[in-house]
Amino acid sequence: MGTGSRRERPRGPGTRLASRPVKVRADAVALTEPLPAGIDDATVAIEPLEAGRLHPPLGWFESEGGRIGPLRLLRGPRDDVPIPAFLVHHPGAGPILVDTGLHPSVAHDPRENVGRLASPWVSLAEDADVPTQLRRRGIRPEQIAVVVLTHLHLDHASAISEFPNATFVLSSAEWEAATEKPRLIDGYRPSQYDFAFDYVTVDFDDEEISSYGTFGRTFDLFGDGSIRLAFTPGHSAGHLSVICALPRRDFLICGDVAYTWRQLQGGPEPHRVHDRHNWRRSVKEVLAFRQAYPYSLIVPGHDPVFWEKLDARYEE
Repeated sequence: MGTGSRRERPRGPGTRLASRPVKVRADAVALTEPLPAGIDDATVAIEPLEAGRLHPPLGWFESEGGRIGPLRLLRGPRDDVPIPAFLVHHPGAGPILVDTGLHPSVAHDPRENVGRLASPWVSLAEDADVPTQLRRRGIRPEQIAVVVLTHLHLDHASAISEFPNATFVLSSAEWEAATEKPRLIDGYRPSQYDFAFDYVTVDFDDEEISSYGTFGRTFDLFGDGSIRLAFTPGHSAGHLSVICALPRRDFLICGDVAYTWRQLQGGPEPHRVHDRHNWRRSVKEVLAFRQAYPYSLIVPGHDPVFWEKLDARYEE
């Protein structure tokens, strides 16, 4: 676990955000230029990692209409879907992560990490956490220099504490939502990210933002085209998706823009999102990307059938 004390080491490029009242002690730095380690014409390899299981009430991910009341939230039948994380091998930055999956402690008792109310929603098999999976690949968690966070919901940010040497990259809108008035009902658990780690935020209204493909607002993370962050709000206030350049095609990590593949085909919408209008706009951007680039691989957030079909590694 992180200690909560600030480490003396250089931060990534950027300028400190103006101080403001927040609900956590952690702070963030505005990222105004790409991170170092970019390499001309770089491409990446990707390993999808199942980093736990999520158990929302049936109908939460794909709602056929009707109300999910408090009793069903707490005691009704539940789904069983994967919690994804992704190990991305970059030729300059080394191994980086997209999202962290569940904290190792969840395998024994999820209440400390996710809280008592959310604990029935998650589960983790022994040694299935991301740090353990990395060690089996010969990668120590301390070697992870960059973690991209699609958003800070508790199933995506649970294991932040296990990567103390990383720079954590997320959108400024997400950081604001998760630190100013974070609520469990909105998916946030501040104790998961309230560490004096290196958080850098991307403002998708900044001059460094450009379009890519059908996405109107993207940020080239290393300045080499290998990893682009696409602003796809709606599921949460500052949700982003990640476009990774394989040698022959793009690999689009949707995050929770779409929980399931059916939602990318006009299927049932989620029961609850932060902003449904922006969510629908983000889904349309993903759909347009799929139509424009049919050979790209687009991975929805929590689709168990789709997840089982993924390869262990993508490098072409």
